[in-house]
Amino acid sequence: MLRVGACVIGLLAALPSMASAEELTAEQARAFVVGKTFNYTCFEGTRGRGRVLHDGSVVGSIQFQGAGKVRYASLPANTLHVREGSVCATMKGLPIDPCFRVTKVDEYTFRGSISGLGFAYCEFTRRPTRSASVESEEGPLKLRSSFAAGNN
Repeated sequence: MLRVGACVIGLLAALPSMASAEELTAEQARAFVVGKTFNYTCFEGTRGRGRVLHDGSVVGSIQFQGAGKVRYASLPANTLHVREGSVCATMKGLPIDPCFRVTKVDEYTFRGSISGLGFAYCEFTRRPTRSASVESEEGPLKLRSSFAAGNN
């Protein structure tokens, strides 16, 4: 009985985040992702950190299945691209160009899954920047050079 209660509580806790999730169009996904650094964890344990650049190239790190060495990885320009309204990838060695569903979970998180294979997903989370997490009514912090500070 205790297990059933714990499962129900867990499902109820997950519902608000699932209810607020929204599938993004390719252009919305581009605006949400490009130029930002995300930590990611995939369904089979692979994890790392990466950034998609404006030209569709990708740079970052990867640790396959959550074990072994963390490796630096980079993929060339146009690896990620929009095709027929979907975000797709072109990579040497793959017989197909997989396309992805991009679902925004919250302000800092999205889930990318291979279209048609919902179980094959990675969850990407970025940390809020200091400027995004600190609200100031006074505007940006004004800094003085060390030269000006020494003249007081």
